[in-house]
Parts: sequence; C-alpha cells; structure tokens
Amino acid sequence: MTAPIASGRTADIYAIGGGRVLRRYRQGGDVAREAQIMAYVRDGGFPVPEVFSAHGDEMAMARVDGPTMTDALLAGKLPSQEGGGTLAGLHNLLHRLPAPGGDEAVIHLVLHPGNVILGEDGPVVIDWRDAGEGPADLDLAMSALILGMVAVTGPVKIAHQATAVLDGFLPAAEGDPARMLDRAVAMRAVNPRLTEHEIAGLDGAAGLVRRRAGLTT
Repeated sequence: MTAPIASGRTADIYAIGGGRVLRRYRQGGDVAREAQIMAYVRDGGFPVPEVFSAHGDEMAMARVDGPTMTDALLAGKLPSQEGGGTLAGLHNLLHRLPAPGGDEAVIHLVLHPGNVILGEDGPVVIDWRDAGEGPADLDLAMSALILGMVAVTGPVKIAHQATAVLDGFLPAAEGDPARMLDRAVAMRAVNPRLTEHEIAGLDGAAGLVRRRAGLTT
C-alpha cells in the first residue's frame, strides 16, 4: 500500500480510489464500535463520513476533500472566533441526537479543530474512536480543555489563536463546559496518547478555560 495521505495519533489514512479512504489503527484494535457510532449519528443527520466496511483495525469510508479546521485557521482562511462558533455548533447538533442507550448524549470527546474537515458541503467530523454516551457537558469540557492545552503549551502565535477559538466556542456552546472540567482533566491526565509536556499543561489549560468563561479573575 502507498504512503498514507494523512496520519493522526493512532491511525493512518490511505486513499483507495473510488472516492474512498481506508483508516487503519497503527497499534491494532477493533473499529466495529466506532463504525456503529458513526452510522448512528449519520442516520441522525450529523455530518460524518459514510462507512462502507469495518473489519478488525480497518475501516473503509467516504473521502472528504478539504482542509481541516486547524489548517484553515493557521492559513488565515477561517477567523478564529468563527471557528470556535462552528465547533460549538457541531457539539450542539450532536448533543441534540437522542443517545441510543439511554438518557445521556452521544459524545465525541476529541471534537477539536484537527478533527473537523471543511468539505465542500460544510464541516465533517472525523475520528470517532473515543466516542460513546455520556453527559454533553463533559464533551464540551473536553473540547474546551484541548483548546486550552494548545493555548498553554503551543507556540505563541498558535497559542493566541487557540485562545481566540476558545473565546468563540464558550459562549456558543449549549451547556456548561466548566461544570465537568475537573472530570475532563482527570480523563486527559491518564490518556496514554498524551505527551508529558501536554499532561503538565492540563492545570494551566483548565485555569485558562475558567478565566475565559468568566469564572475566575
């Protein structure tokens, strides 16, 4: 197989023709649950790539052409606060779907600008490996915390941009991201995919989120 056209922390993406891509976990795993959640939210009208097959650690799905929201932000093609508002809007749309297993919401848990592709028909959300059911506010808290981590640990230019995205995200989110911020910090602290540098920045990121939400001075 040729070189991947994109890579994330845990998976590589390969073009396989016919308007499709193959997503493969690098360390193995089972894509079945991820594919089921993607199919469920897609049936509910949420913008997610169509899944054609899912076996073992590989998933074939529709190719979505376009930059990630991160790329558009860095290129100056998307204003930061507008990007934050779009991110919040995706959360709001997702959390309005009834969860298949109970009273809580479908939550993505890594819904950040790097996991949003700005396709021809609008934003599309990818990377559903961590998705499941839970409190909508936890999903909001995780996204706010990830933005805060970039703001705290990233280079100055990117840090300022992440803060501006956060400022667009917080007031547009339907819910209370700060309510479950401590739980989000605890979950990120034991995430094996994070670097020591990122883990060290968690408390500072949470503090930034609280300040931008107007909870501290």
